[in-house]
Amino acid sequence: MPGTKLVKVLNLSDAVIEIDLTPNRPDCLSLIGVAREIGAMEKKKVSYPQIHLPETRGNISELSSVIIEAPDHCPRYAAQLIEGITIAPSPFWLQNRLLSAGLRPINNIVDITNFVMMETGQPLHGFDFDNLEENRIVVRTASDGERFTTLDGKERILSSDMLMICDGKKPVAIAGVMGGLNSEIENKTTRVLIESAYFEPASVRNTSKKLGLKTDASHRFERGVDPDGTIAALNRAALLMAEIGGGTLIGGLIDEHPVIIKNSPVSMSVNSVNSRLGINLSQDEMADLLSSIEFDVQKTNSDYLKVVPPSFRVDISRAEDLSEEVARLWGYDNIPVTFPSMPSEPARWSKGFEVRNQIKDIMCRFGFAEVINYSFISPSFCDKLQIKIGDIRRRLLNILNPLTEDQAVMRTTMIPGLLETMGRNLSKQNRNLKFFEIGKVFFSKGQDVQPDEVEMLAALWTGLRNESSWHEKEAVCDFYDLKGAAEGLLDILGIKNPVFTAYEDQDCDCTIPGRTAGIVIQGTIIGFIGEVHPNTLESYGLKQNAFIFELNVDILKNLISDDKQAQALPKYPSISRDITIIVNKNIEAVSLINSVRNMDEQLVEDIFLFDVYEGENIPQESKSISFRIVYRSSQETLEDEAVTFVHKKISEMLLKEYNASFPA
Repeated sequence: MPGTKLVKVLNLSDAVIEIDLTPNRPDCLSLIGVAREIGAMEKKKVSYPQIHLPETRGNISELSSVIIEAPDHCPRYAAQLIEGITIAPSPFWLQNRLLSAGLRPINNIVDITNFVMMETGQPLHGFDFDNLEENRIVVRTASDGERFTTLDGKERILSSDMLMICDGKKPVAIAGVMGGLNSEIENKTTRVLIESAYFEPASVRNTSKKLGLKTDASHRFERGVDPDGTIAALNRAALLMAEIGGGTLIGGLIDEHPVIIKNSPVSMSVNSVNSRLGINLSQDEMADLLSSIEFDVQKTNSDYLKVVPPSFRVDISRAEDLSEEVARLWGYDNIPVTFPSMPSEPARWSKGFEVRNQIKDIMCRFGFAEVINYSFISPSFCDKLQIKIGDIRRRLLNILNPLTEDQAVMRTTMIPGLLETMGRNLSKQNRNLKFFEIGKVFFSKGQDVQPDEVEMLAALWTGLRNESSWHEKEAVCDFYDLKGAAEGLLDILGIKNPVFTAYEDQDCDCTIPGRTAGIVIQGTIIGFIGEVHPNTLESYGLKQNAFIFELNVDILKNLISDDKQAQALPKYPSISRDITIIVNKNIEAVSLINSVRNMDEQLVEDIFLFDVYEGENIPQESKSISFRIVYRSSQETLEDEAVTFVHKKISEMLLKEYNASFPA
């Protein structure tokens, strides 16, 4: 009709739909694949192209053959042969279809392979049969350093893990990626060998990545094509080449498939899927949804379905994959919106997390800075710390691929990290240091076994007790400064009456005997505190005294009570009395304090040490110890007589139990 637009008359008007795909859906990289999805949504069946091969002559097995030498890379390879082909430009409809898909028309044979690839998702390749040496195909891996020129005219250097398509003497294509310049279809080509194969996705992906060569074929092969679709695509291409190219199809086909690829059945629980998705579909409804996309579905009982995915669905291997298909086909918009149940009480951190944060907060308030060191340390730390043979801290777990030799094992103590941090600071003239670290140590149970992990706290104090100021003399920190910090930490955590008991000489390694104490709580040793041994300082290149403690946090947190009780302020005043006795110098003051506490006198509120003296007027093997005892009654104001009676009783007990005496 006059006035009709030319594009309509020539049927040039077409709608182009762009579809974004996730990598797990290679089946939709084709017109038929998209049609399947639309058919399922519209509840209609897909009409597949009808393939009626033309008359043939001869038999391809008499003219060619295929040998697969690398079946792990190429499970299936099929081929057909057409003779009498005329190479020419493709008809308009074919060129128009390719252009609408973003492909450049080349000639009728190459265009047909591209058209069938876009239609079925199966990449194809056409070889000039007369350029194939010995007229046969050999599928093998390349040799290291082998060179090959691809269709784009670039020479590629190959490696031994790359799969090649070869003739009787030379490579003619990089399998699944690109053909070679030596066998391309030319204007003089009259015989074409059509390749349709299934290549292992990982093999194609590796080759494409190493060569930096991405093609439409590799994009599909590396995601996984339909292993059962090779013959249908091959016949479709042969039919079109015979019709458009005017050739004659040689009878039969070559189909080598040394490895059979089949999808395994997947068992799916209907109740589990409904629970997971928050829907309420029946078994029949789920079966119908999966059948609409060509899944083979059978009922095994009232709840379970046995589902065999079609060969083109290479992404289905477990029940969760089927859940996704049910949700997609049912419609995400049809899944009801629900909100998670909100507990009436807010969630609480675990006790370990709370204790860890509480320790950090307390140590920071005491003026310590937190440091974080690597868990990987040098295996030489055992010798530097003078750790004895057989000690648990020598159970080292080796790192299989250490970054450096100094990070070759997992730490079994926090001390090396603190000493190294001290060394770095001293080298920058930072000499007054108070820092701590809390973290895991690791004790090996064998190189192939998960190690024991223990959370530890370690602290180090070196330099001056306080920062220099005009109103206070400089004083170097000592053992009792760090001991006070440890006692303060335990007191705030609610742990009462920790015992600091002297270590025997054989128990000391990195600290000085006589200046080291074990920290005991309720009869359990949770760590130690002491002055760093000069040999250890020297091994780390340190020229300044330091004091350290290390506590087992995993044990400590179990000793912390969750119960907090308030006590009323005392109504009546207290009375303090001092007691000084002379005892053997090897007796610990804490033993005397514990003896007083064990008397369980109701009027004794507190007892603490305030002086220890050795020297003039004291026997050589003895020392003078002075305590202050605080007395208080919760019911009345104390009279002198009552306090004197109890005080005398305590004094007599100490004199008798420890063979002590009063100063002269």
